[in-house]
Amino acid sequence: MATSNTKRPVVCVFCGSVEGNNPAHMETARRLAQIFHENNIQLVYGGGTKGLMGEIARTLVQLSGPESVHGVIPRALVSVEPGYNKNGQETPSTSSASAGGAGKEAERIVSDGGASSEYGITTIVPDMHTRKRMMAEKVKEGGPGSGFVSLAGGFGTIEEVMEMTTWNQLGIHHLGVVLLNVNGYWDGLLEWVKNSVREGYVSKDNEGILVEAKTVEEVWPKLVQYQVSAGRYQLNWGQK
Repeated sequence: MATSNTKRPVVCVFCGSVEGNNPAHMETARRLAQIFHENNIQLVYGGGTKGLMGEIARTLVQLSGPESVHGVIPRALVSVEPGYNKNGQETPSTSSASAGGAGKEAERIVSDGGASSEYGITTIVPDMHTRKRMMAEKVKEGGPGSGFVSLAGGFGTIEEVMEMTTWNQLGIHHLGVVLLNVNGYWDGLLEWVKNSVREGYVSKDNEGILVEAKTVEEVWPKLVQYQVSAGRYQLNWGQK
């Protein structure tokens, strides 16, 4: 549990925007929200209102309040997500100056009580790249134990978790990346990592950047105890 002397941990969860065919994954999302509540963790996620995304966000808001969840969603996806007031007002985000790039439209925060009332705070951004950058920045600003977790999902989920794994290898961040492998969902990806080490494309040191958790209860301890790989690049990404 975070204290007044420490920053609140922030964990970004990547997961599917549909329920899938196995009810175990929806139950996993609900149980992870409970663990976040018990440990005063703020959730950052992709802003969806359906599937695993909607379930973990809605459950955590019910347990810990709207300030416990921050969704980040591209404007194009708002049109296909239930719960958003498409005709409502948006106000400039306080983080738009730091997160927006040259030529990018400023991010906006929903303030009309649309999805934000049930799913926490929602920031609408212009594109997918801005979304991922902002989510990563929120996590980097968090307290001890902050990191990234992946539940079951499709193409977008695997792309997001692997990008954060790559960023760790490149030294862009030093935070834990946990793959929640319920019912063997991610066995194929974990075997691919092992094969990449055997074939020499991933170093043995870096094999452990992506950490497996087989149960929901393992996730938070693995984030707190995460050890940075000795094989990471030591690069300065702040150079002009």
